[in-house]
Amino acid sequence: MTFVQLIDCRTSRFDEMNRLMDTWVEKTRGKRTATHAVVGKDRSDASHVVEIVEFPSYEEAMRNSGLPETEKIFDDMVALCDEMPTFTDLEVVRDEQLNCATAREWFERAGTIDIGAMFERVTEDYVDHDPASAQDNGPAAAREEFAGWRRAFDFSFRVDDQIAEGDRVCTRWTWTARHEGAFLGLPATGQDVVMTGMTWQRFRDGMICESWWQYDRVGLMRQLGVLGE
Repeated sequence: MTFVQLIDCRTSRFDEMNRLMDTWVEKTRGKRTATHAVVGKDRSDASHVVEIVEFPSYEEAMRNSGLPETEKIFDDMVALCDEMPTFTDLEVVRDEQLNCATAREWFERAGTIDIGAMFERVTEDYVDHDPASAQDNGPAAAREEFAGWRRAFDFSFRVDDQIAEGDRVCTRWTWTARHEGAFLGLPATGQDVVMTGMTWQRFRDGMICESWWQYDRVGLMRQLGVLGE
């Protein structure tokens, strides 16, 4: 279970505190178990600073706190604070990346849901970047491209991994299909095929507004017998 520690302090020496955090990051390279750190200033009180540090588990947090470098940085941090900082330990019971959930649903329903319903999840100015296309596609062209895949294959996506950064989500997927219609001039073969790929999607107001696709098209063509081994 993910574990989060909140460090709440007051300091008039924020720049020194910030440099101290840089020092800790450098000194604990290859040792630290923390995976994510956020520092925020109170908008109504610039001396009020909160640091949020995320760990894979409570046990990993305890291992991190036992590092000599962590102990040294803690002593230095206390010296920079106007009063003793307070610590709040939180076991994360719900961690929901809303854009990740939307992306996952988009892929998992891509082979069965009505195409019109799929593209209700994209913005009117949506842009699709596909290396197989001569130019970037807007929503109408992207929808027609996707319809072509649906006509050629009975397929489904399996979501293997997802990561989120800011307004973007990357989904690594495995696509399994049966070739049941013409594809790039090749008549239906009935061949079962598998393809892997990754898609970055950018979100705005919970809607997909841009996508970048990377997938093993060459491997797919080999499976269909178009290219030699």
